[in-house]
Amino acid sequence: MFELINFSEQGWGGALLKGLLMTLQISAGAFVVGLFIGLVVACLKLNGPRPIASLMRGYTTLFRAVPELLLILLLYYVGSMGLNSLLAWAGYSSVNVSGAVVAVLVLGLVQGAYASEIFRAAILAIPHGQIEAARAFGLNGFALFRRVTLPIMAPYAMAGMANLWINLIKDSALISVVGTNELLYTAKQAAGSTRHYLLFYLTAAALYYLVTLLSNHLSGRLERRVRRWMPLAE
Repeated sequence: MFELINFSEQGWGGALLKGLLMTLQISAGAFVVGLFIGLVVACLKLNGPRPIASLMRGYTTLFRAVPELLLILLLYYVGSMGLNSLLAWAGYSSVNVSGAVVAVLVLGLVQGAYASEIFRAAILAIPHGQIEAARAFGLNGFALFRRVTLPIMAPYAMAGMANLWINLIKDSALISVVGTNELLYTAKQAAGSTRHYLLFYLTAAALYYLVTLLSNHLSGRLERRVRRWMPLAE
């Protein structure tokens, strides 16, 4: 039975590793998108004009409330239909929307909503006197954010962002509903082809677990490095 998961021509080991690689690519892409969106949204919530801040709070509430699976289905099917209708109206041929691109976009938007709250709390945790001192030295705008706000808020946000990354790895399995060959979809194909459901689903679970262990180790080292200059708690 274990010959089914080796790397021979008859085994599914290579396909499972390719699925794992796709999972990591989707997760990494969505994480970067979520970081950027979350940081922009958090800054607009705290310092933007009132209508923009209200709009950002509405975005956060919406994408935290609607299930990721529903968002993936809406964007993939409804979005692709709308895009192809627009292309047909403009006289162009239809295109096939990539499930991986949809996954990165949708998961990035969802993670951006959660990340914005983490960043907002981290920014509010910065002692106000440090910001005032930086302004007294002439720092304002992006220079103030890059040289003072970002380095100080990073330690406060690290734990929450590491948790979001772990959740994102698991949420990437949702993209299997639109036929993208990530880890879970590949395991389902192998299980259906060989009828060894327990073997392939346990193998997929073990790979997710190994990625989680490695992520915890790396995020712990990164958090200790970022916090190395902070005073120890008494």
